[in-house]
Amino acid sequence: MSIELLVNVTPRETRVAIVENGVLQEVIIERARRRGLVGNIYKGVVSRVLPGMQAAFIDIGLDRAAFLHASDVIAEKKTTQSDPGEDLISRLLHEGQRLLVQVIKDPLGTKGARLTTHITIPSRYLVFMPDTKNVGVSQRIEEEKERERLRQFILEAEEDSPHGVIIRTAAEGVDEEAILSDYFFLNRLWTSVRKRSGEVKPGSAVHEDLPLVLRVLRDITDQEVDKMRIDSRETYERIEKFVSQFTPELKGKLEYYPGERPIFDIYSTEDEIQKALEKKVQLKSGGYLIIDQTEAMTTIDVNTGGYVGHRNLEETIYKTNLEAAQAIVRQLRLRNLGGMIIIDFIDMQVEEHKRQVLRALEKSIERDHAKCQISEISRLGLVQMTRKRTRESLEHILCEACPTCGGRASVKTAETVCYELFREIMREARQFDTGQLLVLASQEVIDMLLDEESTSLAELEDFIQKPIRLQVESLYTQEQFDVVLT
Repeated sequence: MSIELLVNVTPRETRVAIVENGVLQEVIIERARRRGLVGNIYKGVVSRVLPGMQAAFIDIGLDRAAFLHASDVIAEKKTTQSDPGEDLISRLLHEGQRLLVQVIKDPLGTKGARLTTHITIPSRYLVFMPDTKNVGVSQRIEEEKERERLRQFILEAEEDSPHGVIIRTAAEGVDEEAILSDYFFLNRLWTSVRKRSGEVKPGSAVHEDLPLVLRVLRDITDQEVDKMRIDSRETYERIEKFVSQFTPELKGKLEYYPGERPIFDIYSTEDEIQKALEKKVQLKSGGYLIIDQTEAMTTIDVNTGGYVGHRNLEETIYKTNLEAAQAIVRQLRLRNLGGMIIIDFIDMQVEEHKRQVLRALEKSIERDHAKCQISEISRLGLVQMTRKRTRESLEHILCEACPTCGGRASVKTAETVCYELFREIMREARQFDTGQLLVLASQEVIDMLLDEESTSLAELEDFIQKPIRLQVESLYTQEQFDVVLT
């Protein structure tokens, strides 16, 4: 599989596109005004303990207090088996207490950041865990001999250190010297973090994660990426220095892109981002998906659309669902949809078809770096799945609620607004003694009042015994209107 990274840098925004075999799979956006917080370490202060939720609000210096659940507090304070009804959080934390916390979820919508006291610091080959003594190996390293080799020399290095690590997938086949260099670097970094935590004021950052482009470089494996193109000379030079120091095997894959054509026009990346903001996703066969993102969950509906197949209805449905399974995974990654996801596949009668569709969904999702869990197809033909959410979705980053419809994704018809207007006119005429009434409304509503509803308007005038004047307000949306007494 061919994988390219496209990096577009402007003064206030950095965008990284992950392209697999010429098709955009993911886009990560970071803006100067709202940098991602995941991985940052803060010196926090407990501002409020919530026994009913077994959680606490922590002040880390952001606009909104962050959220820390009892399950995310380090285990050394949970030595005894706790009763489900026990007030564990009050035993663990109290108001005014200072503690070192790390962001595991960015603030989403009206919710503050999610925190943990289980600090982890990732590097190229390792994830450093200062509060444990365990040595783990990535499950993606399958060969048992290699797993044992990696575990053994880390255990030897750990003899003089009380800290734990997870050996990442990128460490597979790498010599001991490079991995130990990572290990000792992380030890020094943790010592620096501990020292700084004692010096800074509560509610301050102690350690910030790398900028977006360097994070991507750190977290990918060199076997995955064939080329990385950067359209900023300054960023290219910065990445080159980082690569020379930490990931020299990637050096030959870096490329400065000076072309006049915008880098995101390659592979139609810009167009794909625009499509990812739409509800409807067209499938090649003629079928389509409808994706609805709500606060509670994301729903995905699969439809055959214009696809009529060649054999019979069951075969048509099966082929559409198979294609949809692959398209859904791409859309989840591209739109960065997380939390609870409900997929409504078209009902299938053949059990083998159901198994094949589910298998196609599971196989496609193997390339997703976010943790996912998928259930079986229910009797109603629904698949429930979860995808770990750590940052805001593409839509939440690039869009805001429509001021016209208030986020409903629909507006009242001109006819509905006319009838609301008639009721308001009746209300005003009964309450106030006035010579005439002036209606201010959008062009569409005024046109309907003068055309299809002209008879109703004349009857209303006759009923209230007062003249009604109409005036177009070009700045009004279709739902807005005013009835003015003159």
